[in-house]
Amino acid sequence: MEKLKGAIAVFVGASSFGLLSTFVKKAYAQDYTLGQVTGVQAIFGMIILWAVYLLIQLLNPKANHGFSKKSNKWKIVISGISTGLVSLVYYKCVQLVPASLAIVLLMQYIWIGTLIEYIIFKNRPTNRQLIGIAIVLIGTVFATGLIEQGIDKLNWTGITYGILAATAYAVFLIVNGRVGNDYPPVQKSALMVTGSCIMICCIFPPTFLISGALGDSIWHFGLILSFFGTVIPPLLFAYGIPKIGYSLSGILSSAELPVATAMSYFILKEAVSPIQWIGVFMILATVIWLNAKKEEAR
Repeated sequence: MEKLKGAIAVFVGASSFGLLSTFVKKAYAQDYTLGQVTGVQAIFGMIILWAVYLLIQLLNPKANHGFSKKSNKWKIVISGISTGLVSLVYYKCVQLVPASLAIVLLMQYIWIGTLIEYIIFKNRPTNRQLIGIAIVLIGTVFATGLIEQGIDKLNWTGITYGILAATAYAVFLIVNGRVGNDYPPVQKSALMVTGSCIMICCIFPPTFLISGALGDSIWHFGLILSFFGTVIPPLLFAYGIPKIGYSLSGILSSAELPVATAMSYFILKEAVSPIQWIGVFMILATVIWLNAKKEEAR
């Protein structure tokens, strides 16, 4: 039962993350900047998470008993930098390329995560993983529209930011499964998002708090983005990933790919060709196949 709860949590968290690119595109359409979008999301998310944690403490002081809290809080705060980096580089990517392409680039965390596991933790990839990575790369060629548009039509700056976002996301998933698991999920998420917020505010000072911009519709985007991007995914991942492990989390995290692509197609009216859809489903199927085999081996 605990494993099922963890699986549902990771699936919902990934699906909510898949909604973000659509709302970010809408925020950019209203002339909000990268700094405003990421800043308002981080600040609202931090406030909401700490409010939830304090409310839980007030309603049930014993709710957090059973957690040893051996980890240093600052280590968790620092690990939250990976969360902030995902927002910064992913939203910059969304600014430069279609949302349907941005999510495909983000999914490159599949092979980047494998590479990081090998370099840092000496987990050598199996032949099956190498085959899967090759299929993902072929699917990416399809999904990016490279076959139809040609290499000269691609926005390479946007693609670079997309790969950076994938790297930050791979680090986020790995770190989340290894750091702060002795803390309650809400407190762990609040600490991580605090680190994310500090980093983002250092890069983009939140001048919108005093300039009057917060009185515009940016606060609407702040609530939406913080809920679906800063509160729900870290909270549910913090709860679910330790229960089901990195492998199964990799399968369920792929839910963001079809969700984001469908949102960009139906809501943003972006053109997604049949070949691009084939690429999307190649990536999705490979993620499930790769991680399912890992899970069977456990």
